[in-house]
Amino acid sequence: MIDFETDPTRYRHWHLACDGPIATLSLDVNEEAGLAPGYKLKLNSYDLGVDIELHDALNRIRFEHPEVGAVVITSAKERIFCAGANIYMLGQSTHAAKVNFCKFTNETRNGMEDSSEDGLKFLAAVNGTCAGGGYELALACDEIIMVDDRSSTVSLPEVPLLGVLPGTGGLTRLVDKRKVRRDLADLFCTAADGVRADRARQWKLIDHAAPPGQFAAAVRARAFALAGKGRASSAGVHLSPLDRKINEDGYHYTHVDVAFDHARRTATLTVRAPASPQSPGAGAAWWPLAMARELDDALLRLRTNDPALGTILLRTQGELDAVLAAEAPMLEHRDDWFVRETTGFLRRTLARLDVTSRSLFAIVDRDSCFAGVLAELLLAADRTYMLAADEDAPRIALSKLNLGAFPMANGKSRLANRFCGDSKAAARAAARIGEAIDAKAALEAGLVTITPDELDWDDELRIAIEERAGLSPDALSGLEANLRFAGSETMATRIFGRLSAWQNWIFGRPNAVGSEGTLKRFGTGSRPRFDWERV
Repeated sequence: MIDFETDPTRYRHWHLACDGPIATLSLDVNEEAGLAPGYKLKLNSYDLGVDIELHDALNRIRFEHPEVGAVVITSAKERIFCAGANIYMLGQSTHAAKVNFCKFTNETRNGMEDSSEDGLKFLAAVNGTCAGGGYELALACDEIIMVDDRSSTVSLPEVPLLGVLPGTGGLTRLVDKRKVRRDLADLFCTAADGVRADRARQWKLIDHAAPPGQFAAAVRARAFALAGKGRASSAGVHLSPLDRKINEDGYHYTHVDVAFDHARRTATLTVRAPASPQSPGAGAAWWPLAMARELDDALLRLRTNDPALGTILLRTQGELDAVLAAEAPMLEHRDDWFVRETTGFLRRTLARLDVTSRSLFAIVDRDSCFAGVLAELLLAADRTYMLAADEDAPRIALSKLNLGAFPMANGKSRLANRFCGDSKAAARAAARIGEAIDAKAALEAGLVTITPDELDWDDELRIAIEERAGLSPDALSGLEANLRFAGSETMATRIFGRLSAWQNWIFGRPNAVGSEGTLKRFGTGSRPRFDWERV
């Protein structure tokens, strides 16, 4: 079982150092410490374990070091920045492992860009050769500075060397973010040797270059320029270990519970409202942050460790008013650094739910508390079933947070996304903010899908779940990914849509993964054998 929780005392691949408004993350991969046996992480190449540490380190900086305004990402090894994802790891991985690895690394890099919008800037200090996923990590930063030592290069060699695509947004960021001309991008992505600093700067692949003797000073100057005065002068909030129990029945946390039903191939994910009054002064125990951390961990575990559980039943438990009271500081103190970072964590966790390849059914019954931030779960669902009852009927509630505090990858709120650009329908639903909405009103407002009465409730749910379980999981993943994001695209939706679809297709083709394909032949001295037909 893969565990996504770690802390700096257990890092084997990264060093984190903070100095005033500057944090430095130095990649120093232990080649013997791969997440699985069978490969060595040479040349600062990475696997999922390396990125789990990076994900944790970024959250430590966000919450435990509010004085930091800029993060320098560099290498602790000489003449090598990062060789990208480890090819031998990819070659021996299952298709699902490759897909989940690419998805998680994409989310981590998208998270860096998300934090940049909140004031935490990133500088890639490329102090040696930088290839593949290493350059994609640099591309996720606000700026790239490269050593001009006449030998170090940047490259995206996946197409010529491996017969696959750069898996972490490299192609999209080249043209969308860095505005590299398409013909130059084509030349760059089909040249295995890469380009040195002078040409890289001409082609807009990097922002700055400096000779070795001036590199450290140039990095420091750019880092301070990006950091400004930091994000806050307050003391940080320690991210304490999660209170979590794992057994054969599921994952069990303080505010989140995941119950497995292997026979029906479902996981019931329940989020509980706080049981007592809440304030940001509680630090990591503040319900919005504590709940978000548990939900994030649960989603990552489900995606990686339990692939056969194809339908997630989203439930909530508690009182509407308790949820709305707990989230109120997120509106009242939105400019506070800790509230802002908590909102960001929730935003990234909900975005992770959006791109999770599981069917999502929200279930609104008498125990439910789909209000405010928890209403985002309902709005994220592929379908919502709400009990229509004459007595003690369940209610849902919207809050101002549902109007855009947690935008999806397409830049829209889930409420606006639900109505596919119909602003009048979205406005009618938003007009009900502050109301406790019953099933009839929720159906009329377009907030739920089906409202069975008590006589039909159990049968409706059973049939829906059984029917879903009988459909092709591959077709469902494609269906859901296409329907969840309405309207215009963004760089993030292109990364998760266009890139993921093509990469997943390539990962299933013999030219890449067959016995004579590129990933199997890499490093053997034998050339791959291709099926030359273009499909």
